[in-house]
Amino acid sequence: MKKIPLCFLLLFVGSFTTATPPEALQDLRWRSLGPLRGGWSLVAEGIPDEPNTFYFGGADGGVWKTIDSGLTWTPIADQAPFSSVGALAISPGNPGVIYAGSGQVHMRYDIMDGTGVYKTEDDGKTWISLGLSDTRHIGRILLDARNPNVVLVAALGHVFGPNRERGVFRSEDGGHTWTHSLFVDENTGAVDLASDASAPGIVYAAMWQVRQYPWQSYFIPVEGPGSGIWKSQDGGKTWAPTSRKGLPQDDLSRIGLAVAPGTNGRRVYASVTATKGAGLYRSDDGGDSWQWLPAVQQRWRENPDHHQRSARR
Repeated sequence: MKKIPLCFLLLFVGSFTTATPPEALQDLRWRSLGPLRGGWSLVAEGIPDEPNTFYFGGADGGVWKTIDSGLTWTPIADQAPFSSVGALAISPGNPGVIYAGSGQVHMRYDIMDGTGVYKTEDDGKTWISLGLSDTRHIGRILLDARNPNVVLVAALGHVFGPNRERGVFRSEDGGHTWTHSLFVDENTGAVDLASDASAPGIVYAAMWQVRQYPWQSYFIPVEGPGSGIWKSQDGGKTWAPTSRKGLPQDDLSRIGLAVAPGTNGRRVYASVTATKGAGLYRSDDGGDSWQWLPAVQQRWRENPDHHQRSARR
């Protein structure tokens, strides 16, 4: 029920290739699984107990489902009042309950906004609005592994101007009511959330200060002083910034987060984009300090335009 973040993918590939002779991989090739008209995607989710079932949210193509590992796809949100999807979350133990955060978070000249959070309790047959309509762009929805009615939403907010409905929102009743638990400023929003299922009370949030302009395309500033990593130790009720020790000291850009399972929330990976020092970082002490992982540094370039197109979806 979790999307596959870039840093987990790199770790999986790294560990797999370490244990596997290179010649065993040389004939493997990527192939498209479609759908041909679903549009490009920002998020994908799977169901652990149903290994052939997956969902993805299109940047402007709604929500799609496959039950045969991608051979065929079915749209399940064509009648819903949203089209751009930036985040999906499937309720643990009840896969018919799906949350969708509308609005893409990938910085483009033709970025599509959304109208808040939506929920289905019948696997996409019907959808209801849960509000947060002015968040515009939602990058992550995180459900508490022990209590799926506790919902956290990472909202980027307006990308063409300031607004207050951005940051992290928290619900204890399945999204019917919300508390604005993390707000940095009217120019900085949340783009990612991560936690360890064995310790869901410890949650990390990636904040991103970014601004788009209608008269520019890709070559725009994507860093800001509001960008950084925050931590909660009470399930998202309260937050504090993590240490910058070991991280780039200049303004940061987009950050992707992942928490290693079974580490009680202490081992955290961050894919950090910045004009200087971009790369994959790891913390083994819950964000008190960070170390750069040079083995994957070649995957990043210190170029803001590249970062906004290669940062983890």
